[in-house]
Formats: sequence, structure tokens, C-alpha cells
Amino acid sequence: MGEVVSLDDYSSGAGRADAARSGTGRPSVAMDVCFDRRELGRILNVYGNMVARGDWRDYAIAHGPEQATFAVFQRAAESPLFRITKTPKLARKQGAFQVIARDGRVLKRGHDLDAVLRVFDSRRFSVVDE
Repeated sequence: MGEVVSLDDYSSGAGRADAARSGTGRPSVAMDVCFDRRELGRILNVYGNMVARGDWRDYAIAHGPEQATFAVFQRAAESPLFRITKTPKLARKQGAFQVIARDGRVLKRGHDLDAVLRVFDSRRFSVVDE
């Protein structure tokens, strides 16, 4: 990982050597983990189905240097019912994707997002009001 260089440092020439090493013409900056377009499309498809059933009503997306999270809510003022996370550091071990319940239990994890999202299949899943 390259050093983080401010734009002021880059314009003065301080970041040019790092930029030349990265081959992009810009200084290397640590990137946040995000869901790609296909992954987000698949997650939103499941979300849409659950909204249509009346089980979910809101969502939030967060991303950081180590993990991206898609959280689903029954009501916006509550804690999330489920969190779908992507953690690339775990990709070689147990899989980058996982579904975590409200109480912190990992319901499903794996390398394939579609397989992990099957935990929400309507035949196998139902929401119970507390």
C-alpha cells in the first residue's frame, strides 16, 4: 500500500514518484471496500422482493477500508434486522460474503454472493415479529 499524499503535496511534486510506481499518474490512496455493480444489483433484487412481501422497509450502505455492509431494517429507527457484508480479507479462508442476524449470529457465509443470499429464499425464511 502506498503512502497517502494530499493534493497539495502532489501538485508540489512530492507524490510523483509514488504515482510513477503505481502507473496511474496519480498517487496511490487506500481504497474503501465496496460492492460492485453486479453484487449490489443482486442484493437489491433480494431487498426488492422482501419489500414487496412487506418484511423490510429500509436499508443503509456503509463502506470502509476493510468491509462493505448492506444493512436492512424493518423500521428506520431500529437496529438492522440483517447485515450483508463483504470482507475481502476473508475471501481465501471462509469467503468474503456473510449474512449476519440482528443478534450477531452469522447465518451464512461463503465465496459466492448468490449462494449466501439464498438464506433469504421465501421457502426457507420468514420474519417473526417480536
